[in-house]
Amino acid sequence: QVQLVESGGGWVQAGGSLRLSCAASGRTFTTYIMGWFRQAPGKEREFVAAIWGSDDTTSYADSVKGRFTISRDNAKTTVYLQMNSLKPEGTDVYYCAGNSGGSIYAKSGYKYWGQGTQVTVSS
Repeated sequence: QVQLVESGGGWVQAGGSLRLSCAASGRTFTTYIMGWFRQAPGKEREFVAAIWGSDDTTSYADSVKGRFTISRDNAKTTVYLQMNSLKPEGTDVYYCAGNSGGSIYAKSGYKYWGQGTQVTVSS
């Protein structure tokens, strides 16, 4: 089992920056594609970014390209999401997830999930 714990969420003004962290426990952390998803109240959880475990390949949702950066530190078994130029989109809960061989871009493709960290961007 892989256990994930997100942190770093908070309140920020539009245009500001925030860095989220996802601390992972598990003996096979480096073998997982790790992703970040976000969910607004009453909405479906949507893909934000992913990073491969075997190389430096990353993938981003079109809505965050050029503004967000996903990275990982295998020594610390931690995945990060650097969010810059944040838009006034209200409140979202950001989730860290470990892929289980399914779609990189769909929540159904991920087996392991953290409990989420809330991010509020005000206008």
